[in-house]
Amino acid sequence: MEMDSRKYKGLREAMVKNQIEARGITDAKVLAAMRKVPRHLFVSEALMDQAYADHPLPIGEQQTISQPYIVALMTQALALNKDDRVLEIGTGSGYQAAILSEIAFRVYTIEKRRTLHINARRLFDEFKYTNIVTRYSDGTKGWEEESPFDAIIVTAGAPEIPKTLVAQLGMGGRMVIPVGDMFTQDLIKLYRDEQGIHQTSLGGCRFVKLVGEYGWGGD
Repeated sequence: MEMDSRKYKGLREAMVKNQIEARGITDAKVLAAMRKVPRHLFVSEALMDQAYADHPLPIGEQQTISQPYIVALMTQALALNKDDRVLEIGTGSGYQAAILSEIAFRVYTIEKRRTLHINARRLFDEFKYTNIVTRYSDGTKGWEEESPFDAIIVTAGAPEIPKTLVAQLGMGGRMVIPVGDMFTQDLIKLYRDEQGIHQTSLGGCRFVKLVGEYGWGGD
């Protein structure tokens, strides 16, 4: 196991250097979190040796763990502080929430698929991520009783930005969400200030579809 630890630590360092820093990610807190969190433990044993490769991987339930660079890009765009409360829509493997938890005060994460919810909660408990709060629910509705949030991250592609989530974004809050059709999306960053909601594009991306009442609907 010690040899495995050294092996994966080396793969993480190479991932950060070659995939993330090389593409312009500069936030020291994001880079430190990506170097620390054991990404290989958030995928199946059969895929562990591919965990630090430059692409997404399947995690079951027709879902994926995002490409490392995309995780870093979205996290950096949230401009997190140590006192921030973050809402994540789509827990998936739990990896993105783990990265967020290394930087923010508390992470609230919602997953619609029960198996993924259970697996992620087990990992959070095992790794003692005590500042991650989980919910098994329709994430497109957000988590109103815990709002407003300093940051919101949506890890699935939406046909449009859910008004329910915008309403739960606090003053000065940031949201990152992929918006488009079922095949390609534009990664959008929103910022709320006294003048209203401002949007900028972070570029093209491809995510699985956001399922729920204010997403693509269905299960």
